[in-house]
Amino acid sequence: MASPAPKSPEQSEKSKKYDRQLRLWGDHGQSELEQAHVCLINATGTGTEILKSLVLPGIGAFTIVDGKKISEEDIGSNFFLDADSCGRSRAEVATQLLLELNSDVKGDYVDELPHQLLENNPDFFINHSLVIATALPQRVLIPLSQNLWKLGVPLIVAQSYGFIGSIRVQVDEHTIVETHPDNQNPDLRLDRPFTSLKEHMNSIDMSKMELKDHAHVPFVVPLYKALLEWKCNHGNLLPTNYKEKEAFKSIIRKGIKVDEHGNPESEENFEEALRAVNYVVVPTTIPSSVKEILNDNSCINLTSKSKPFWITAKAVKDFVDNEGNGLLPLRGSLPDMTAETSRYITLQQVYHNEAARNAEVVFRRTQQLLHQLNQPDDTISEADVKKFCKHASSLAVIRGSCIANEYESKPNNAADIALCLEDPDSMMIHYVMLRAVDRFFAEYNTYPGEFDDQVEPDIVKMKSCISKLLNEWGCGPLAKDDFVHEICRYGGAELHSVSAFIGGCAAQEAIKLITKQYKPLNNTLLYDAIASNTETFVF
Repeated sequence: MASPAPKSPEQSEKSKKYDRQLRLWGDHGQSELEQAHVCLINATGTGTEILKSLVLPGIGAFTIVDGKKISEEDIGSNFFLDADSCGRSRAEVATQLLLELNSDVKGDYVDELPHQLLENNPDFFINHSLVIATALPQRVLIPLSQNLWKLGVPLIVAQSYGFIGSIRVQVDEHTIVETHPDNQNPDLRLDRPFTSLKEHMNSIDMSKMELKDHAHVPFVVPLYKALLEWKCNHGNLLPTNYKEKEAFKSIIRKGIKVDEHGNPESEENFEEALRAVNYVVVPTTIPSSVKEILNDNSCINLTSKSKPFWITAKAVKDFVDNEGNGLLPLRGSLPDMTAETSRYITLQQVYHNEAARNAEVVFRRTQQLLHQLNQPDDTISEADVKKFCKHASSLAVIRGSCIANEYESKPNNAADIALCLEDPDSMMIHYVMLRAVDRFFAEYNTYPGEFDDQVEPDIVKMKSCISKLLNEWGCGPLAKDDFVHEICRYGGAELHSVSAFIGGCAAQEAIKLITKQYKPLNNTLLYDAIASNTETFVF
C-alpha cells in the first residue's frame, strides 16, 4: 500500500482566508492593505461595489461620507440596499452591510454632504491613504481635487453613467518597486560574468562527464561554454542576427554527446540551451525607463525631505557608477531548468551570493546617504534594499496631473482630442459626453434627460454644452448627434452591471496604489458597456 503523502505546513487562519491574494502581492502587500484607511465619498451603486472589492481582501478601515437618504432609485441600482432601507441614511446602511462581508475590517460613516464636509473640515482627509469619489458634481469635484492634491492624498474618481463608465486617477507622484512585469528575461550576466560565476563555470569540465551527468548539468553551463568559444572567434562580440545565432547554436550542438552509431543523444538541458539563445545571449544593459529614474532630478539632488525610494535609487546609481561597472545590482534568481538538484542549487547559490554582496554595497551606501540627509538610520531597512535591488530592472515612477487643472484650463493635448474625435473607433467621444454632462449639471442642476418630459429640450441644451466645450478646446463640431441623443436617453441612470465592472476595476487600481505594487492606471479609463471595450487616455 502506498504511504500517505506528507502533510503541508499548517497555514494560519488568516493565510487560508487570503491565500489567493497573498500569491499576488505577498505578506508585505497584505500588510500595506491592512494598514490602509480608505474614504468613499457617496455610497452609490458604483461606490459600494468599489468598497466591496476592498473589504473582501481585508482593507484596514473605511469611512463613507454621504449626506443623502436612500431613494427608490438607489434601491434599483445598488445591490447593498433594499426596500426596507428607503428613507434611511445611505452612509449608515451601506457601512453596516459592507462590514458584514469581513470581520477583519473596521468601518465608519459621516452623514454629511461632501461639499459641507469640505467647507467645514478641509483637513478631514489628511489621515486617509486614499479617497474614492463617485457621482460628484463639478462644483464639488474641483475643490476636492485641489484639496487632496495639496495634501498629497491620492484620489480615484469613478463614474457609471448609463452604458458608459469612467475611472480617473489623481496622484502627484507614485513610485513602484514591484511592478510585476509580464515578461522579464532572466538576469544571468553570461556576456559579462562576475568573478564567482567565472570560477564556477571554469570548474566544470563537461568533456569528461558520463552521459547521465552530462545531461543533468544546468543549461546555463553549456550556453556559457559555447559563448566563450564564440566571443573568442568574433572579437568578443555577441551573436546578433539570425545567421549568427544559427552559427552559435551549432557550437552548442557540438557539445551534445553521441551514441556508438554517431547519433546525438537526447539531452534536454542542451535543448533548453538552444531555446534560450534568443533571450539569454543578449547584452546586459539597464532599461531606458530605469536610466530615466536614475538620472531624474529627484534621484540626483537629494534633500532632507527625499523619500526612501529616491534615496535607495541614488544608492543604486552610485553602485552602477562604481562597483557595478555600469550594471544594476544582480537580481540573484534563476529560471527553472532541467538539472540535477545539487548542481542547480550550487549554481543558484553562486547567483544568490553575488546578489547579496551587491545589495550589501547598496545598503551601506543608503546608510551613508541617510546620515548625510539627517534622516534616521532605520528609515530604510536592509530588507527594503534587497527588495529594491532584486526589482531594480523594472522600477517605475508615475507622475500624474490634478483633475481640477483638467477642468479649469484647455487640455495640453487638444489637437490629439480633435484627431480622436474623427476616429470612429476611438472612445474619446465618451469623454466629451461625460464632460458635457458635468457642464450641463453645473448649469441646470439636473442631468440631461432626467425627466421624461424634458428629453427633447435637454438634447438642444446638451448640444449647446458640447459646442461650448469643444470651442474652448479648439476642436471642431461633432460630425453626428447620435451620441447626444443616447446620453440624454440615459437620464443620469446608474446601471448595476456597469457599476459592478467599474467598481471592480477601480478597486484594483486602489489596491495598486495602496500596496505600491503593479503599475496603476495613469490618468483616465473609459468603458463602453455596449461594445464591451475599454480605452485609456492621458489628459
